[in-house]
Amino acid sequence: MEQRTLGRTGRDVSVVGQGTWQLGGDWGEVRETDAFAVLDAAVESGVTFFDTADVYGDGRSEQLIGRYRKDRPDADILVATKMGRRADQIPENYVLDNFRAWNDRSRTNLGVDTLDLVQLHCPPTSVYSSDAVYDALDTLVAEQRIAAYAVSVETCAEALTAIARPGVASVQIILNPFRLKPLDEVLPRAAEAGVGIIARVPLASGLLSGKYTADTVFAPEDHRTYNRHGEAFDQGETFSGVDYATGVAAAAEFAGLVPEGATPAQTALRWIIQQPGVTSVIPGARSVDQARDNAAAAALPPLPQSTLDAIGELYDRRIRAEVHARW
Repeated sequence: MEQRTLGRTGRDVSVVGQGTWQLGGDWGEVRETDAFAVLDAAVESGVTFFDTADVYGDGRSEQLIGRYRKDRPDADILVATKMGRRADQIPENYVLDNFRAWNDRSRTNLGVDTLDLVQLHCPPTSVYSSDAVYDALDTLVAEQRIAAYAVSVETCAEALTAIARPGVASVQIILNPFRLKPLDEVLPRAAEAGVGIIARVPLASGLLSGKYTADTVFAPEDHRTYNRHGEAFDQGETFSGVDYATGVAAAAEFAGLVPEGATPAQTALRWIIQQPGVTSVIPGARSVDQARDNAAAAALPPLPQSTLDAIGELYDRRIRAEVHARW
């Protein structure tokens, strides 16, 4: 699989990574044996980048990855985790002592002395502008608790603020055919600064897989049930902030643009991969087949300009007005 340098980390990662939110259990129950099988299928398909967080299953995702890496020392994987969402979301909590405590928990979960990459997990907006926060992150690097640090953001404005900081290695942001705004400024600015871009929520919480209808019912413990209107965390994380009925209708049209030999999900991933400035896209998977199919998107030929234009037109007609009206 194609490898790209992850910004200021200086390390190469696969253009399709493995998101592991699903393995924590926040998308419905996943057995431990199934989780290991998913990770194994991803690695065997060429994936060298796992993304997790300390809140995914309250640490379960990190623990599973830690045990997997112990069992597969031959697998050369960069693991990015996130911190901050286990505490009350106030800027005063983003201080060095808390960072150390959060790091200690993640290092234990992952079974390592030094974390490969730690991302601030969508903190309050003012945190991105705090000199003290970046000084604390630099201290963690100096103490060899972390090898590099980065940010995960909700808005383009937050991304642009972080990109201006010299120590930020990468920015994780929602990007998919139903969320195009990062293409305008964030990706070009990141490329100029040498900052990596990790594209998350690439399938709009599964909408772009084309598998769901207006009548689909998700499990009660699935965030697509309990966070549809932002009840538990940022609404943009669920279905990319798109109204579910609108998204289902748009996804049906998107499926009509899929080239022969590809699935809607692979087409969405291929679209992201070929956006200038993207380092890696991190779809999740709950099965071996999903992990393999996601990785296979990297081998698809680039989408022709006619398809890219059609996707842009679909967004303008179906998604833009609805999302802008809401936000």
